[in-house]
Order: sequence, then C-alpha cells, then structure tokens
Amino acid sequence: MYISLPNGKSNYFSKLIRSSRCLHTLFSPVPNNLQTSSNESGSNVWDIDVDLLFHSSTNIHIAKRVHALLIVLGKVQSLFISTRLLNLYSNLGTISLCQQTFDQIPTKDVYTWNSIISAYVRNGIPSDAVNCLSKMLMSEIKPDFYTFPPVLKACRDLNNGSRIHALSLKTGLEWDVFVAASLVHMYCRFGLFDAAYQIFENMPFRDMGCWNAIISGFCQNGKGEKALEVLDEMRLDGIKMDSVTVSTILPVCAQMDDMVQGRLTHLYIVKHGLESDLFVGNAFINFYAKFGEVEHAQKFFDNLVTRDLVSWNSIIAAYEQNNNPDRALNFFYEMQMNGFKPDLLTLVSVASSIAQSRDSRTSRCVHGFILRRCWFEKDVIIGNAVVDMYAKLGDVDSARKLFNKIHLKDVVSWNTMITGYGQNGIADEAIEVYRMMVGTEYVTPNQGTWASIIPAYAHIGALKEGATIHGRVLKTGLLLDVFIGTCLIDLYGKCGKVEDTMNLFYEVPKTSSVPWNAVISCVGIHGHGETSLKLFRNMLDDGVQPDTITFISLLSACSHSGLVEQGEWCFDVMQRDYGIKPCLKHYGCFVDLLGRAGQLEKAYNFIISMPLQPDASVWGALLGACRIHGNADLGKVASDRLLEVDPDNVGYYVLLSNIYANAGKWDGVNMVRSLATSKGLKKTPGWSSIELNNKMEVFYTGNQSHPQCDQIYEELETLTAKMKILGYIPDYSFVLQDVEEDEKQHILTSHSERLAIAYGIINTPARTPIRIFKNLRVCGDCHNATKFISRITEREITVRDSNRFHNFKDGVCSCGDYW
Repeated sequence: MYISLPNGKSNYFSKLIRSSRCLHTLFSPVPNNLQTSSNESGSNVWDIDVDLLFHSSTNIHIAKRVHALLIVLGKVQSLFISTRLLNLYSNLGTISLCQQTFDQIPTKDVYTWNSIISAYVRNGIPSDAVNCLSKMLMSEIKPDFYTFPPVLKACRDLNNGSRIHALSLKTGLEWDVFVAASLVHMYCRFGLFDAAYQIFENMPFRDMGCWNAIISGFCQNGKGEKALEVLDEMRLDGIKMDSVTVSTILPVCAQMDDMVQGRLTHLYIVKHGLESDLFVGNAFINFYAKFGEVEHAQKFFDNLVTRDLVSWNSIIAAYEQNNNPDRALNFFYEMQMNGFKPDLLTLVSVASSIAQSRDSRTSRCVHGFILRRCWFEKDVIIGNAVVDMYAKLGDVDSARKLFNKIHLKDVVSWNTMITGYGQNGIADEAIEVYRMMVGTEYVTPNQGTWASIIPAYAHIGALKEGATIHGRVLKTGLLLDVFIGTCLIDLYGKCGKVEDTMNLFYEVPKTSSVPWNAVISCVGIHGHGETSLKLFRNMLDDGVQPDTITFISLLSACSHSGLVEQGEWCFDVMQRDYGIKPCLKHYGCFVDLLGRAGQLEKAYNFIISMPLQPDASVWGALLGACRIHGNADLGKVASDRLLEVDPDNVGYYVLLSNIYANAGKWDGVNMVRSLATSKGLKKTPGWSSIELNNKMEVFYTGNQSHPQCDQIYEELETLTAKMKILGYIPDYSFVLQDVEEDEKQHILTSHSERLAIAYGIINTPARTPIRIFKNLRVCGDCHNATKFISRITEREITVRDSNRFHNFKDGVCSCGDYW
C-alpha cells in the first residue's frame, strides 16, 4: 500500500520507490517503512534516517534517486544536506554532478567551498581546485585550515604554491599542523627541500603526520640519506614510528641497499606489534623481494590477517623479480580465486612472468584479457609491458604491431622497442626505431635510451654512429653513470678500439663488478687473456666482489687465448673462494676452453660428468671444437645430442656438414643437408660489412650486384697474384662444395670478407686502417689471406667475426692463429 503524497507527486514517487528495492531499507526500521505523523497543522511529515540514506548510496544510480527523494522532501534546502550530496557525488567519481549540486546552493559557507575543492583534487582536476580557491576569496569567504591541504596538493607549479603559502601566512594558518605538513609536501614535490625542511624545523608543534610528511617528501625525491637522518631525529625526540613511517622508509632502505636498516626496522615492528599491519606487511614483501629473500616476503604475506590488491600484486612481483615465474603465475590464479580482480600493475608482473617462462600461448591470453578491458588506452605502462613480453618471447613482429598501436608513446615505449630488437639480434631495426624516436618532438632520449641503442651499434660495429651517441652522453653528463659507461666500453671493445676501451674504463666509476666484467670480456675477445687475468687481480685489489658474469668473461678470455691452466684455476676459484655454483654458461665456456686447445676427449668426459643437464651451448661448444680439429666421429656424437635439445637450430647442421666436408665425407654432407631441408631449415647466408662515409656497405658471399663489382674482383685478382709470390697457398679444405679445383679458387676469392676488404682498399686512402664485421666465423683460408693482404697493403685490418676480433698488421694476427 502506498500513501498519498502532497503537491500531486504521488505517481512520480511511487514509481521512484518501486524502481529500486534498496530504497525500501533506507527508512526507519519500524513496521511501516514510510511513517507519517501529524503535526499541529495536521500535515504529514516523513521520518527518514538521512545517515542511513547516504551510507546506502553505493553507486551513482542510487545516489541520483536519493537526491530526487531529498528534493521532493525539501531537504536540499539545508546547506549541510546539499554539501553532503556534493561529497557523495565526489566519492562516486561524478564531478559534473558535484559541480551542478554546488551551483544550486544559494549561500555557500567555507565547508561547502572546501568540499568542492577536495572534489576536484580527488577526481584529478587540480587546475579547477586552484581556480575554485580564487572564486572563494572573491566571494569573501575566508579559508580555514581544511582549505589549504587539498589546494596545496593541487598545485602543479611553484608560483601557485608560493601564492597559497603567502595566503596561509596572511590568514595566520601557516603553523597549523595540517597546513604546515601540506606545505612540506608541496615544497618537496617541487624539489625545494631546504624550504620544506625550514618550515618543518620552525613548526611549534609536530604530530606524527608532520614527521611522516617530511620523511615521505625526502623519500619520494631520491633523498634517502636525508630521510634516514630525519628518522634518527624523530627517534631522538621520543617519537615512535607508526605504520606509515615504516612503509615509507623501507623502499629507501631497498634503494640504498641498506639491509641492516631494514632488518632493524623488522625488529622494531615485531617489538611494537606492527607485523600484522596491512601497509607494513606489503612494504616488507617488497623490501625482501628487492634483496632476493623471497622466503621472508612469503612469510609476511602468509601472516597478513587481511590482504588487499596491493598484497597480491606485491607477492606476484616478488617472485617475478626473482626469476620464479611459475610461482608468480600461481599466485595470479590464486588471487582471482580469492575474489580479487587484477589491475594494471598485476598484469605488468604477469606479462614479465610469462616472458620468463617462455609461454607463448599464455601471452596471447593475457593480451586478449587486456584488450577486452580497453586497458591499452587507459595507461601506456601496460602497453609497454606487453611489447616487452613479446620481444622477450622472440615475437618481435607482434611486439612491433602493438608498439605501432600505442597512441601516446612515452620514452619507455621507444626504449622497450629498441631493446626488444637489440635482444633479438636485429640491430638494424633497433637503430631505425631510434631514428624515428629522435625525429619525434615530444620525446627526449634518456639514460634508458642510450643503454638500449649503444649495444645495437656495438652489435653491427658502427663505430662512427656509436661515437656520436658518446658525444650526446657527454653533453648530458651521463658518462659517470655505470651502465652507460659500461655500454660505451662494450661499444669500443666490439669495434676493435682496445686502447679507447681502456681509457674509457679508467673514467667510469668502478665500485661494482659491471664495468670490470665488460672490460675483461672486451680485452679477452681480442686475444689478450693475460691482460684479462691481470684486470681480474686489480678488481680484487680494489675490493670489488666478482660475480657470475665475471667468471664467464674470464673463462671466455682464457678460451680465446688458449690459457687452459689459468681457465681451470678460474673455474676452481669461482666455486672454492666465492661460493658461485657453475651455471650452464660456465660449463659451456669451460668445454670451449678445452675443445679449442684440442683436448676433445677431456672436454667430452667433462660434459658427461656435469651435475647439470647439458644444454645446446655446451654441446655446441664441443661440436665447434670438433669442426676446428676435424674430429668427425665425436662431432657426430655432439650433433646427435644437439639435435635432441635444439633440433631447429640450423647452425648445428651447418657445423656437422662442414666437419664431413673437411673429411671428404660427401655422403655425410648430403645426409645432413637433406635432414635440414626436410625440417624447413635454411642456412644463414654469410655476409660482411664495412662502414665508409657514414654508410654501411654489406657484401654476401659471391656478390655480383655491387656497383663496383668489377673493380672489387680485379683488385682481388691482383692481390691474390701478389700473395702467391709471397708464399700464399690456397687451402681448399675450406671449400665446402664438391667441385673442381679451379672452381674452388673462385669460391675462396669470393668470400664476403675478402669482397669487403677489397672494397675498403679501393675506396680509402693508402695505408689507412680497415674495419670489417662478419656475421659468421671467419674461414681459415681467408684468415691466412688477410695476413698477406695486411702485409702487402701496409694496412691494419680489423675483422670482427661471430666469435672474436682479429687485428691483422704486418702479416701477423693478434689471435696468434688460435681462434
């Protein structure tokens, strides 16, 4: 039964109440939901629980109906009720209805103005909040201490902040504890730490919020040491840390690698009963994850009485960051089973975990999940994460398609795509994306850009373009950055400039193992193994702790120089003195060390005794050694194992085919080639490149299409005649086709490295150096021929192949004919 309403509105209100069942519960809990009572004039007055009405408005549809009900009842004439409606719309994220409600209030007080200012800030419209303060002052309403915190938070430039600070002085509210804390936050945000600290120091009274404000300000702006100093000052004043202080200071401890401070904080929270606090627990999950102590992070997660989305995101990220993608994905599924919906940050960690697990199928599911929610348009971060995921899975085509669809690319978007191409060995595409980025007005290259593009230039040996980047790095003052400096060391090392590599090494900070590892590796691939070992000893003398990469670099250096005993010493010291367990890369380098030295049986026995299952890198090292030393039988054993663990790598088929060809076993050659063809595998064509006049010229074996082709072959004929006078004898064992003798000479002459060298001789002044880059291992006959050419032309010729550098000068190679 519905009662009659005054003013002829019964039909409207009856429909209103029928339309939403939840409104039936909004009235006083007595037998009849709508109660009437008679006042002295005999009119009906409704009894309504207004507080319950507002608390029950959990979505915009109910809020609008409540608003309509309050209009019907004439309640909106109350300033208090109207302002509560404004705040309700604000909390529901409907700023347009906030503004309409505010405009309909005829007489506004300071509470109303404060509410609309807070609404603009809460809903991400800071400029309107600042403008609203100006209108408030024009209405001659004096701001109070509730006005300043939100409007200071809304300031997006220092001029507005300074004006509002002056206003707080004028109104005498500067030293109110809330206003002062907001001023501290504001000045920290703009990097004016001295001004922030001066306000903090002059405060007549500081509550916990003020201490947290100054500590948070320093933490969020990379002033970790100053934040810890203020924390010590707070303790001296007898103020105890609360959950906000702990959750603020822990990220700083992680950034500063201060495990001791973090552990002391852990003891503190146990002593003061804060270990079950949600914010503290989440902060400690992230803290221990940064230090690789996932077990402690897991304990904090398990001990949380209540968990929010941040808790789940933190534990997923903890396992993702510590290379345990399976556990991360398990927590992702468990999170959803517990009723939590993933957000953008969840999917960023999940995308990285999928890349680590090499799960291409699941990657498509995640992509679809994000597409259905239109999150790519919502935030560029998730787009960057999925581009990175595809790139790490080796699917650069999908990565590029998604990259092209990102409308508002930031610098991270460009860096991610450049890095993706670089990690997949597609340096040319990486450089092309970088050039597109430079041509974009709204994006400025940063530290991450240089760390992405320099390895691409190093990969193709583009010294001039790499040196240009070096100049830009110098202008930006980033040379002292250890990662940029290390990339430049690697660049010059891979471009054959050993002296420049060493000079640059002495300029960069050397407190970590990163630059040491780079220079040890660069010197090693040039055949200077003894120098690499000397650098290792200098590293230890400087108190720098070697890591896994250090010993990979050392073992590789020993391998390139034939230092078997020294390599065995490094392998032993790594385990005995530094407790580093060998990984597959260490085993691969050690097998390569023994194999290059001709100790094939010892290398094979070492593989058989390995505690780890040998992978393709280990068996590939043995197969490569069999190729060098012509051991077809052991090469067949290695190739059989390789085809079990990596059956789709065409390089291993080529190696085995070459072993049979060198041994004259042409039936074996045909068998291996047929097997590769049946699998749809094609041999990577050999090519060599040379950079002249800021242009990269690429030559393929047997190239006949170059504009200077005739001149190049004429030059090679002349050089071959002079070489034979000096004693050059062609080594036809490097001709891997079953052809006649005269054809073999032509095949050797048309190898890509010789074409590139001849092109360099024709197009550069006499006696100037020539630098060649070859994508495959240089053949033995070309190696011997280049020694003769360097002697005849009186040039220094640097050839970088897929394994190492060869510096030819006066008829001698830096490798000592050991490679």
